[in-house]
Amino acid sequence: MTVFKHELSRGRTSFAVWTVCVALLLSACVCLFPEMKGEMENVSDIFSSMGSFTAAFGMDRLDFGTLLGYYAIECGNVIGLGGAFFACLTASVILSKEEKDGTAEFLLTHPISRRSIVTQKLMAVFAQITGLNAIVFLASLASMRIVGEEIPFKEVILIHLAYYLMQLELGGIAFGISAASKRGSMGFGLGLAGLAYCLNLIANIAENVRFLKYFTPFAFCEGADIINNLALETEYLIPGAIMCLLGITAAYFIYLKKDIA
Repeated sequence: MTVFKHELSRGRTSFAVWTVCVALLLSACVCLFPEMKGEMENVSDIFSSMGSFTAAFGMDRLDFGTLLGYYAIECGNVIGLGGAFFACLTASVILSKEEKDGTAEFLLTHPISRRSIVTQKLMAVFAQITGLNAIVFLASLASMRIVGEEIPFKEVILIHLAYYLMQLELGGIAFGISAASKRGSMGFGLGLAGLAYCLNLIANIAENVRFLKYFTPFAFCEGADIINNLALETEYLIPGAIMCLLGITAAYFIYLKKDIA
């Protein structure tokens, strides 16, 4: 597990910064709710009449004056975008940085197979994503306790689970791209997260491109759907799991056969 431990140590600064930033932003959003609660009671009616804008974010199906409705939209965007960017950035460079930094030959001279290298690096990506989500989830619960709001455990757990699975999917796809890249693909990581987010917004707005939801993991992270159905959308989870597995499979196939120098 040498490579796994090395990757965790190598990425500890990035992990700490992203985790602290997302956790603090999320906690700040929750702590602002009591101050905004009175003003939010009439906001839902205003949002419901704003057409495509409210449909894009699902605000027409949630009560912004409740903690759950507020959390699903405001806090959901913090977890979703912050977690997606972190997952994509971490996974999109983890296999290519050895070539970029000129340390590939040194790594491959050790008595460890390429398959083991890929496996341990993949484990490191998923461990960091898991760690970030665990800390952010605890920060969320603590913030709700601090402001004295009753915690809707089932809904909050489902919302966080959806975003965790979304990050794993994006991480798996970005991991496959990392294996194909020679000089790092951080830009692609940022682009992948942004594209996935925008595809879901477009699919929410335009009914004739609803099929785009099958290509973005943000589709099963819709707060309104989770709260109203108390379940995750398996219709979009299954294609997401397939894309994640395809990305991971591609990473193994490419890395085991590529000429690394």
